Amino acid sequence: MREWRLVLAAALLGSAGGALAAPQFDPQRLSNHVRILGSNAYEGRGVATRAEGKTVDYLVGQFRAAGLQPGGDIVRGKRLWTQAVPLLRSEFTADPQVTVRLPDGRLLPLVQREQIAVRSPMDGSKSLAISSAPLVFVGYGVTAPERGWDDFKDVDVRGKILVLLINDPDFEATGAPLEGQFGGKAMTYYGRWTYKYEEAARRGAAGVMIVHETDPASYGWNTVKNSNTNSMFDIVRDNPRGVHTPFESWIQRNVAKDIFAAAGLDFEAAKAAARRQDFRPIPLNASLTATGTARSSVITSKNVAALLRGKRHPNETLIYSAHWDHLGIGQPDAKGDKIYNGAIDNGTGIAQLIEQARAFAREPRSDRSILFLAVTAEEKGLLGSEYYGNHPLYPLATTVAVLNTDSMGVQGPARDYSISGTARLGLLDELIADGTRQGRRFTADPHPETGGFYRSDHFSMAKVGVPAISFKPGLDLVTGGISRGEAWAKDYTTNMYHQPADEWSPQWDFTGMAQDAALLHSLGKRLANSRLWPNWSNDSEFRAVRDRTAALRR
Repeated sequence: MREWRLVLAAALLGSAGGALAAPQFDPQRLSNHVRILGSNAYEGRGVATRAEGKTVDYLVGQFRAAGLQPGGDIVRGKRLWTQAVPLLRSEFTADPQVTVRLPDGRLLPLVQREQIAVRSPMDGSKSLAISSAPLVFVGYGVTAPERGWDDFKDVDVRGKILVLLINDPDFEATGAPLEGQFGGKAMTYYGRWTYKYEEAARRGAAGVMIVHETDPASYGWNTVKNSNTNSMFDIVRDNPRGVHTPFESWIQRNVAKDIFAAAGLDFEAAKAAARRQDFRPIPLNASLTATGTARSSVITSKNVAALLRGKRHPNETLIYSAHWDHLGIGQPDAKGDKIYNGAIDNGTGIAQLIEQARAFAREPRSDRSILFLAVTAEEKGLLGSEYYGNHPLYPLATTVAVLNTDSMGVQGPARDYSISGTARLGLLDELIADGTRQGRRFTADPHPETGGFYRSDHFSMAKVGVPAISFKPGLDLVTGGISRGEAWAKDYTTNMYHQPADEWSPQWDFTGMAQDAALLHSLGKRLANSRLWPNWSNDSEFRAVRDRTAALRR
């Protein structure tokens, strides 16, 4: 314990010898929050379950005890601790029945969770009724005119099932050049499954079958089936069919190989063709029939919002955010465990949020207001943060920045730190400046091909122009270096991520998380007591949205 304290004390000293304006966060308090929220008593913190109420009550209790004010909806003149988030929920009443008719007439049944992971309908339908819809391979399913790329060409795919690849065309590039129209291995939004579903819907397709491969997806089949075969949620939309096809699914790679082979095609050769600009859709001479019954309803989930009102510029707001939800109770793993505890994802981020709020509440009030926002339904597609972005509690134009935490480090202090993805914005410059004063270095996301920028709640805020980052712990651990950090991250992704094994352990070391909380506190305190307005880089896709409201920040 003495060594941990020395590490933290050193980390809190600036490079010029002065101390950062940050408290010393208590690793034990952080651990306790994760232990409680990640326990079986919280049943995996599923949205719209009894565990949601228990989780929300815990958060509100912690924020109230810390001395914060309610920052949520105003109802009958009273400010609440929560923001109501209406969501469409859909779930199958029984496993759907899916069959592919191959070119020679043979029937290939696809078993839910084994060969296929079918999402309950999100297009507003209460049933799944696909009859003999033709299958067509559309490469990566991307239309990107600004990159000179169109996988569809002039082919009409209305009423068809699109078989497509995950990630971007550049992901598996070999030889020179490794970087093509999509900037190399760093995933763009075109590589995300959400985009692929949206593009298919825009083109009137009957459905989508994304071919799962572990490396380009960045997670294994266990993650896919656990995330896509339980209750599905979406924000309530005026036209859900504008972004969802009736049939949305993932299939195992071997299933795809069999379908291609039955059509006289080599799967790997088809993949290689999909990496070229001249690729054209390939009919697979097969068809799909799928049936299933779903029950759907509109439920109301909750974002939790706690506020420290600024003393000089209360209408300007800095946001710290994290998502409180996980997958709840689902299919049992090999050990029979059905509770997807989500201790790291995202009990750790919530623990940081609570202790960050507590630290700021014990200090003199900042000039600007600070909102501590625990959002719902991140695991269902960043829905709580998307709802906030479309229905902000405080004006987006005068929201200074968003500092998001999603899955923090539990292996002790690190010499470095990172953010999800390769965003270009002034907020990152500010973070790096504070990190240098803490005696640490910034390391760019070592795996931008995983599409981390599009997988956390800061992305919802970026889309509406607000400078936003999702902080990531470093991998160059003080004890064990990069090799230990990489080994831990790989093991977590393979054996714990979105699985029941993501449970709190007494062996975890929260001193590195305390170190990271101090860094985030230093940055937030400086922003909250300044006239700084970080912005996106000039070539960022989010710059134009932010600049439209520039006059309101003068």
